[in-house]
Amino acid sequence: MTTLRHLDLSKTFFVMGLLSFVSLSGCSSFGKGVAEAVLEKSDTEDKRQCQVWGSSFSGMAPALEKHEGKTKVLMVHGVGNNLPGYSTEFLEKLAKELNLTVRSRNHKDIPLIPSPLFPGKNLGNLRVTRLLSADRLQEMLFYELTWSEITREQKALLGFDNSGDYSFRRAELNNLLKIFANDTGPDPIIYLGESRKDILNAFVQSFCWMAQGDWDDLPDNGSGKRACTGFDDKHLKHIVRDDYVMVALSLGSRITVDGMQAIASILESTTDGRSTAVGEKALRMIDALRNKRIPIYMLANQLPMLQLGRELPEVSGQSAAYCNAGGANYHSRMLTQTSIIAFSDPNDLISYAIPPGFSEKYLDSRLCVDVTNININIASVIDAFGLGKFANPLDAHLGYGKDDRVIALIAHGIGNNHASPLVKEKCLWTELID
Repeated sequence: MTTLRHLDLSKTFFVMGLLSFVSLSGCSSFGKGVAEAVLEKSDTEDKRQCQVWGSSFSGMAPALEKHEGKTKVLMVHGVGNNLPGYSTEFLEKLAKELNLTVRSRNHKDIPLIPSPLFPGKNLGNLRVTRLLSADRLQEMLFYELTWSEITREQKALLGFDNSGDYSFRRAELNNLLKIFANDTGPDPIIYLGESRKDILNAFVQSFCWMAQGDWDDLPDNGSGKRACTGFDDKHLKHIVRDDYVMVALSLGSRITVDGMQAIASILESTTDGRSTAVGEKALRMIDALRNKRIPIYMLANQLPMLQLGRELPEVSGQSAAYCNAGGANYHSRMLTQTSIIAFSDPNDLISYAIPPGFSEKYLDSRLCVDVTNININIASVIDAFGLGKFANPLDAHLGYGKDDRVIALIAHGIGNNHASPLVKEKCLWTELID
């Protein structure tokens, strides 16, 4: 749920709710003034909490200073009808925080298909933007995956409920809420069905394009639908040198983890034919990936809720065997470390911190997961006319990508010498040790 329209609706719903409450007492004009005063107060007095529990992390900034390789960021959206460009506000704030003041005049849009054998099947769009520092010494490639096209046709089944044939029968505010629910509610349900394969394929294709090479290696706009079909030795140097970062929104957190687990399984199955050229290439690529550390920044994290009713991964409960240098399966790991930095607002009704023991039981051991939880008030908490404290749950779920503290944490991390002054002032870090 990431669109500006949703953000506008959330504030509208809150103001209308306040006005409705007070107008029931016959004081609508007074209620409007009070509502505006409450909102103004919440905007000027920032008492929101930011608490970090887990390991320190460096953010994106140090990787940009490397002389070799590029920093490549893949963003995966959550529920709702998202269109290419949904990440623009987040990207612009991140670029400003990292002092990347130069960007490509045009982005590159890559229509995703599963493979050359299925050219007519659409998996969505991968939009790539190039950003650089003023001296051109630092470079970041930002890959924005839009998979909404996969679920859009199925959600059209609810079109009648949104149409004038039926929607006029609802109260106006209820109709707005129902449209919002129809847009966002079906996606997690659809993901549990057959479309899950296509969504994960879109992620795998996006990761493949990200690992293929640099800006000039990507297809230009208008070159038609193309599938990323694998890796040659010329791509190996990019995998070795480049730094990969994932940013996932709500349902995107589940998609990203499932996608990485799918890649682990694909690569393992490819190497079964070790004597073939394909197997040898896959082995070299796996060896390169095994030395990488990939952070996943999960905004409005939903991993615990979306684990309900699901099967366990192929390999679980064996982190020591796969991730410790002396472990029996250390040479079969996929990555040296997957750092999950999970952001959740306690007033967000559908996001969660990752509980102790979750990664060991429910996440693939080959990913070598390390978890840091960030408990952060995105929505301001206010006094609802003496009835109790209140925070708008929609703001709490939708506002991560525009919050300055979130951007600063992703850019510069915490518990290090280059952490942002804003983070040092506003966020409390508690290091967790075994």
